[in-house]
Amino acid sequence: MGIREEVYYEGGPHIGDLILNVLIGLTVVGLPLTVGAIVRALWLRFRITDRRISVTGGWRGGDRTDIIYSEIVKIVKIPRGIGFWGDMVLTLRNGSRLEMRAVPNFRQTYDYINERVKAKNPLYSAAANKQ
Repeated sequence: MGIREEVYYEGGPHIGDLILNVLIGLTVVGLPLTVGAIVRALWLRFRITDRRISVTGGWRGGDRTDIIYSEIVKIVKIPRGIGFWGDMVLTLRNGSRLEMRAVPNFRQTYDYINERVKAKNPLYSAAANKQ
């Protein structure tokens, strides 16, 4: 019997990221952006629960990263696509970073993650108040 987790979001990147980058890809200069968006749409998956964040990506979805909320010390969000989706960068205690690109409903997702991190990591709220 495993530990139960309440899933907040499970799915891929925002579809608008793919559509916008395919339109940009009609020019020769935008082809690398289009290829990146297609790879993200095919193989990138997010799973955000009340206990952890899991990101599956890489070539054919072969890489998986799991992060628990107590390891996060800083969260940065960047809006994309006129604010419909956004990117988030999670900085961990050991200094490494996890980039989450084209997150749908990123403002609500940021608030959800931020609440969990504040509850699990007392150092986070002290660092956030200094900024």
